[in-house]
Amino acid sequence: MVRKAFLLLSSSLAVSAMFGQDIVKLAPDRVTVEFENAQVRVLRFKEPAGSSLPMHSHPAYVAIGFTDDYSRYTFPDGRTAEERSKAGSVDFSIAVTHAAASLGDNPSESLMIELKTPAAGVSVSGPLDSATVDPKHVKVELDNDLVRVLRFNVGPHETIPMHSHPAYVFVSMSGSHLRTAYADGKTEESSAAAGQVRFSGPVKHTNENLSDKPSEVIVVELKTAAQ
Repeated sequence: MVRKAFLLLSSSLAVSAMFGQDIVKLAPDRVTVEFENAQVRVLRFKEPAGSSLPMHSHPAYVAIGFTDDYSRYTFPDGRTAEERSKAGSVDFSIAVTHAAASLGDNPSESLMIELKTPAAGVSVSGPLDSATVDPKHVKVELDNDLVRVLRFNVGPHETIPMHSHPAYVFVSMSGSHLRTAYADGKTEESSAAAGQVRFSGPVKHTNENLSDKPSEVIVVELKTAAQ
């Protein structure tokens, strides 16, 4: 049930930020920290059907759904909003305070990538921009002053040519087995289960899908300040 839910006015968000608490402390049985550093905190939500989360706050974030979801959000001023989303969806929200209730008939699972530092004007464009280098396999899901989110869909044994990223969060949607070759000539192989998350600093590399199955990956490039 962690989705964009940004149907609030910016002014009311600023006022309401004081009312919420950290959802990890409020619901540690359903919300866990997958990864954290100075730049991001990645939360995994696993929620039973019909469950609810009390009033809490988030900084700006990207949400990635692994399941279909139907939720109702309640805001500090009493207003509510309902939202439906599909498995594989990617959404962005500005900072928000809300409570949430699952209205769906099935359990839900999703990731939230909270952005802990402000926009820093980090460039994602240039001659090695992956979306420019290989538009067949790389699609821009969303782009703003804090993040750019890319969806990589690579067929069996296909390769993404040399490209670059700023610091980013890697989310394997399908499971993956990749060979990565770096600009300095080094290579490595890595595997990731569906739903697995990794973090990388700025990098230039190629990616080859070593699997006999297609690979889908979401990359959240960070335009925020590194600490």
